[in-house]
Amino acid sequence: MSIETLLFRADASAAMGTGHVMRCIALAQAWKDAGGNAVFAMAQSTESIRRRVANESCDILVVPFAMGSEEDLRHTIALAQKHNCEWVVVDGYQFDADYQSGLKAVALKVVFLDDYGHSQHYSADVVLNQNLSASPALYPNRESQTRLILGPRYALLRREFNAWGNWERTIFPNCRRVLVTMGGSDERNVTATIIKGLCLSAIEDLEATVLVGGSNPYVKELQYIAAQSSIKIRLLRDISNVGELMASADVAISAAGTTCWELCLLGLPSVLIDVADNQTAVAKELHSRGCAIHIGRDIAPEAVAENIKRLFNDYELRQSLSRCSRELVDGKGASRVVSVLRGVSCLHLRIAEENDRRLLWEWANDPEVRACSFSPDPIPWETHVAWFNGKLSLQRTPRPRSVMFIAEDESGTPLGQIRFDLRFDGEWEVGVSLDKKVRGQGLAAQLIESGVQQMLTSNRRARIHAFIKPENITSLKAFQRAAFRKADRDQVQGRAAIHLTYELK
Repeated sequence: MSIETLLFRADASAAMGTGHVMRCIALAQAWKDAGGNAVFAMAQSTESIRRRVANESCDILVVPFAMGSEEDLRHTIALAQKHNCEWVVVDGYQFDADYQSGLKAVALKVVFLDDYGHSQHYSADVVLNQNLSASPALYPNRESQTRLILGPRYALLRREFNAWGNWERTIFPNCRRVLVTMGGSDERNVTATIIKGLCLSAIEDLEATVLVGGSNPYVKELQYIAAQSSIKIRLLRDISNVGELMASADVAISAAGTTCWELCLLGLPSVLIDVADNQTAVAKELHSRGCAIHIGRDIAPEAVAENIKRLFNDYELRQSLSRCSRELVDGKGASRVVSVLRGVSCLHLRIAEENDRRLLWEWANDPEVRACSFSPDPIPWETHVAWFNGKLSLQRTPRPRSVMFIAEDESGTPLGQIRFDLRFDGEWEVGVSLDKKVRGQGLAAQLIESGVQQMLTSNRRARIHAFIKPENITSLKAFQRAAFRKADRDQVQGRAAIHLTYELK
């Protein structure tokens, strides 16, 4: 398809922050890098945000109505039609189910950026939630065609972070450089509290780089506090080389907004503060997974001092935080989203190898996978090793009797597996599973279709059988979307099963 103009409907202010627009800018950059154009429709903005958007050569279209109102909707539709936009990207908690359905009613395609399932119903074509806590369970009320793309694999990072995707951080036993960043506005002036906490920490030779967003209303006060402080402080406002500064820092103190994914990409050990209600879940999840230290919202300077000293003095903790956070984000999220909008397949199959043994064991023992299996008990490691080695042997014969594929995205990240086993009657039986991080995104049907096409290359005519528990509606629909047809009711290991077949012709 030809790439046209993408319309972004998002707002920014000192009160609501700038995160919604900033992540839209990241997607706009990726869209433009793919050859498209982008325009922003905004009811509220700040001078700094307008400057940022203008720097991307994107027009700003004024929405002169209350955010999320019916008038806002009608005006946005008119703007989309005027600029021949096929897609509208909507980002903000003021936009609800009616806003989505209103756009869809005039045949616009909609991307809805979400953080916690705030809309009662979802009719958007694509719902993007880049948070760790994102799951299909947040979106029980959605249209059948609504595609969910969930998790940090889709984290929207700006173009400036592209260069840091393969960079490796070195964690030094001794550190002294701390980066402080509280987002674009910092309405409650948490930055001042952090500076006071750093002074209380009494860390020898401490150097602090404090980033002040372009929409921060406390610049003069912060300049005064920094000048009077007992530590070396460099105050920088509205800068564009954030990646470089993160790379040179040893630790960070940050708001738990979109900056979290930038910190993860660069593996920077961080203390997180949720400066808004919608950041709490993100901070807690990163803390529970050992990717950052979450110290809450209404913090005092003493809490800052205590936690920064802990991080500075614990070399092994900094190593662990860096390693775990780096595993979450690879910096390719925006390009993945563009691929989704363009309808480009990002799933590739390869033959399973010896080093996939543990990965397949972990997938097989996922509680949801076991619940869908006809043998629901956990699989011991020794049992899996013997089974896996046997399958590899059957796969390597001149006429394979078992074929296992690993599905990967364009970056080589494993997404799931599909296996075909030869039956005694000369026909095949298929089994499939997805990594829990990518479930609910419509990939199962694509994986099944891709696996079947691979089988076609060496089996010109054959029949493939699938057996599914009756209660596993999701898997049943995935196979049916991949052109499998119900054959009859059956039993597998004494349990009821739905039998589906596919004819290779």
